[in-house]
Parts: sequence; structure tokens; C-alpha cells
Amino acid sequence: MKLVINGEAMQINDTVTTVEQLIRSLQLEKKSLIVEHNQAILKKEHHSNTVVSEGDRLEIVHFVGGG
Repeated sequence: MKLVINGEAMQINDTVTTVEQLIRSLQLEKKSLIVEHNQAILKKEHHSNTVVSEGDRLEIVHFVGGG
């Protein structure tokens, strides 16, 4: 399936059906994230039941610590 993630078209395995699975497939599950799905910011508790579909647009932002 083709998704647009952070402005880039990406081909994602069709077994990925939720935002939570997408985050795992991108190896981001251990990071603190903000996810926007089709212009709506998702709360973390909604990642597991929010379905991703062909052509969806997501912005995934993770935080980097430093000083």
C-alpha cells in the first residue's frame, strides 16, 4: 500500500493495517511520537485502532533530547 509519510510517498507492506503497526514497521515504537493522520492529531491510545488505507497522509514527529 502507498502512504505519504512526512511528505514522502512510501510503499508499506499490506499486512500493516493500523497506525500502531505502521510505527512498529518503521521501528519507531520505542520513541516518543506525535502522529497526525489525514490532518488529525492522534492520541497514543488511538494508534492501535486507527486504520491506515491506501493514499493516507501521515506526519510522524519524534522528539530528540539534548542540551
